[in-house]
Amino acid sequence: MLIRYKKNMEKIAMGLLSFMPEEKDVKKLQQTIKEYESNPNWHLFLWKEEDVLGAIGLRIENDINAVVQHISVNPSHRNMGIGKKMVQAITDMYEEKYAVCADDAIEDFYLKCKD
Repeated sequence: MLIRYKKNMEKIAMGLLSFMPEEKDVKKLQQTIKEYESNPNWHLFLWKEEDVLGAIGLRIENDINAVVQHISVNPSHRNMGIGKKMVQAITDMYEEKYAVCADDAIEDFYLKCKD
């Protein structure tokens, strides 16, 4: 199930986002988390089953699009459909108000999850 990111989940969220190639640098990762905490148009969610297994983040653009910009799954839980579940949950959550799409960095994975 998707849960909204909270400050007390910072280490878990940073760990999950660090698996994304563009988030390997610690300073970049800290800047990304700070943006999720402070920008009202950026929304970060964690996927929790028994443990937190994934993260998905999006930004609202022009009050029209919900752009998925981060999707990450714990490597030991990959290929189990968690990414697909996160994309579906985000789509269900936002599609009535926004067009849900992906940014260029994750578009291939996002489209694979949409199928």
